[in-house]
This record gives sequence, structure tokens and C-alpha cells, in this order.
Amino acid sequence: MRITSVLRTARAAALAMTAGLVLLGGAASPAVADSSPSAVSSEDGDAPTQAGTSFRTATEIEQGRKATANGSAGDYMYWSFPADAEQRPTVTATVQLPESTRSASSTWQLDVYDGLRRRQACQYGAQTRTAAQDADLVTLTCVLRTVRAWSEPWANDPLPGTYYVRLTTTELATADLGVPVSAMVRVDSKDMGGAAAVDGSLAEPLVPGIAVTGAENTDSDEDSTAVLSSLEPEDGWSSGWWSSRWVWTAAGGVLAALAGVAGYALTRGSGRPSRVPPPGA
Repeated sequence: MRITSVLRTARAAALAMTAGLVLLGGAASPAVADSSPSAVSSEDGDAPTQAGTSFRTATEIEQGRKATANGSAGDYMYWSFPADAEQRPTVTATVQLPESTRSASSTWQLDVYDGLRRRQACQYGAQTRTAAQDADLVTLTCVLRTVRAWSEPWANDPLPGTYYVRLTTTELATADLGVPVSAMVRVDSKDMGGAAAVDGSLAEPLVPGIAVTGAENTDSDEDSTAVLSSLEPEDGWSSGWWSSRWVWTAAGGVLAALAGVAGYALTRGSGRPSRVPPPGA
């Protein structure tokens, strides 16, 4: 009888555990859905067709969209994109070289800077490549570290905000300066989830000029529009307030409670005194 009771209790605990996990998964699924800009699809006709020549004139692009530009070998090409906490951006640039024979090979480099214009190291990827004299194109890739919601002031960790992409040549023959080239840049992100969450958040994302946004103009009723980057994630800046760690913490609490109930059911007594053998038995 006791074994049957224990089995029934364990079965009830397992059913309750399954129901709790289903309810947690259903409640959390809308919040942990991919809300990064890379999930937004767009037509190629809406993609930018030019690049900036400095940080201040960088062309804004959204994640998941392709941007193209025509330029000359030896020039700097700049783009900017937003990246939020728990995202790991991947920047890919393809340079189409002219079909005419060039005088020598050329080396191209892709650099990424954050909102404070600090150069961010690539976690992996071919950030610098040399194109042979007869090459038609060269492809560069930079996979950044995961964007953190908060970091120490002395650290160089990537933080939420605007990121800049710079494409240029580092080694080029003098005779090839000014040769027309075309470039294509695309930024995608992978959501790293609660594994990359930290206990902290920024007051504001690192977007140039955001500190003076909305400042009242004493001479008129118009608000200041000093923000140099207008793009942001589709659902706004999360600043790390939500992560899947909340789901797993709640699930761990439910599992701990169910384990306690099951352990109590397995170790409790039957409620009847144990049989005492008669004297002389």
C-alpha cells in the first residue's frame, strides 16, 4: 500500500511539473521572441545606395538589410547600425573590384566602432584580406563580441547603441588610387539569450547626441534634434531589463518545490506504529 501511495504521489508531482513548465513556456514565449532588427524584412529597393565619408556622415542601415555604395579605391566608406544587449552582430562586406587589370594587389580592411568610437575587436572572421591583382571581389567578415547591457567604465566591452562600420584599403598601389569600386555591406545578429545577461543596465544607449534629445529650446517651442543616429531596434532599447534567465529562475523554483514534495512523500512514515515482535520471538 505504501509503495502504491508513493507511486501515485510521484506521478502527481511529475504531472504538476510538466504543467508548470508548459505554463512557463507559454507565458514567456512572447517576451523571449526575437525582436532584433534583423527579424525585419525589407525590399532591396529600400536599401541605402551610398556610404558616408566620416563618422558624422555615416549612412544608417538596419540589421538584416543590404546596403550598397559606389566609391573609389583609397576612400573611406562609413555605415552605422543599432545593436542591443544580448545580440552578437556579424558584419559582412563584399567589395566588387573593376574588371580591368590593376597594377598590383590590394589589401582591404573592415573596422567596427561603438557609439564612443572605440574600435571593437572581432571575435572571429576575416577582418583583413588581400585581393590579388586579377581578383574580381573580396569578402570581409567581422563577428563582434556579444553586446552587454552594462560594463565597467574602464572596460572595452560592446554596449547597446550605435555601431559604425568603416571599409577602406590599407595597402594599395599608387597607380590604383581612385579606381572605381562598389561595396555591399550587411549586418545580422544572433540573439544569445540569458546566457549573456548581466546584472545591470545603461541609463541610455550609446547613441551620439542622445543626451540632449528633447532638451527644450529657450528661443522657440521646438525640441532639440541633435541625435546623430535615428535608428533603434524595432521594440526599442531593452537595456537588459529582460532575459531568459527570468524564465529559468522561475522554472528552477517550481522544480525545487516539486522535488521537496516528492522527497517528503518518499520519506514520510505510514502513520502506523511499527510491529514489535513478541517476547521470546
